[in-house]
Parts: sequence; structure tokens; C-alpha cells
Amino acid sequence: MKDLLIFLADGFEEIEALTVCDYLRRAELEVELVSISGDRNVKGAHNITVIADKVIDEINFDEYRAVYIPGGLPGATNLAAENRVVELVKVYESEEKPVAAICAGPIVFDTAGLLKEGKFTCYPGYEVNLKTKGRVDEPVVIDENVITSMGPSFAQVLAFEMIGILKDEKASQQVKDGVLFGNLVNFIKENKIK
Repeated sequence: MKDLLIFLADGFEEIEALTVCDYLRRAELEVELVSISGDRNVKGAHNITVIADKVIDEINFDEYRAVYIPGGLPGATNLAAENRVVELVKVYESEEKPVAAICAGPIVFDTAGLLKEGKFTCYPGYEVNLKTKGRVDEPVVIDENVITSMGPSFAQVLAFEMIGILKDEKASQQVKDGVLFGNLVNFIKENKIK
């Protein structure tokens, strides 16, 4: 069984999709980038084209342990408009499989009816686009198997959480150490970077 399915639609946020993919692969988890169109070439919000591993018609949804929805506009709204994506997150949530989204990505969960008031986060200000109210101002919010994160700078933090969930905390710490995450945190504290 594969570990994580990352959906891509034109206009996805590159940092959010690729950081999570990269870090989970560093933890030796099996991750696939899946385009929701018939084309494996998907253009990000900042005009970076990524070649997905597969297109949505080529995958078997039962082969994945978890699903991840990156943000970016119009990527997130394109994903929310794709019925197969919305139905998949509903099924995964009901089966208690991890479902994760970041930035504008929680619009997919809102469309699917998975968000609970006061138990999710998204990009600050983006909550006006959601039916569910009560966004929490936290980098990552975990509500049972529904995981949400604020935005691009927190893609690393979300990736570490997901490694812990899909593998273990030791693997998460190894990736943190390998990418010098602790050094970055210390540098920010010591230099009072704003």
C-alpha cells in the first residue's frame, strides 16, 4: 500500500505540495503526485510546471493510506470543484484514514463537510470563503484524522507531523535533523528575525 496521495490541480502552491512530497520521501514513505486532469504536467501558482507521477484516471483510491490537499489559487478551488477529490476525502475520513490540507486547501474539506468549528486552520483571511467558521490561529491543527495547516511557511511543520503519523516520531526527527530545521528555529530566535 502506498502512503500518501497528493492531488495537484493547475494553480497549486508549489512549496506546499513539493515540501510535503520531498520530506515524506526522505522518510522513505511512498508518495505519489496525482494530477486531476488528463495531463501529468501541472502548472503551479507561480508558473512552475511539475510532472505528476500519475493522472487521476490511473489510480486506485484503495491503494493509499492518506490523502493531502495543497493550497494555492486557483489550485485549491480547482480541487474542490473535482467531485472525485471531494468524494475521496469523505471516504477516507469515514474510514479514519488521515486527510490533510494546507492554506486554501481546506476548502476541499469544507465542501466535503469535514471541518468542525474551532477545529481547523487555513491561510489567515481565507476562512471567509468557507461555510465552516472558527478558524484556529495555529500552524497545524489535528482533529482526529483531519489535519489542517496555515500556509507555505508551515509546509515543513505539516510534513513532520505527517511523517510522525504515517511512520513514527523517530523518522520525523531524522528528517528534521537532516534539513537543519532545529538550526533554522534557533537562528530565528537568536537573531530575532521578524
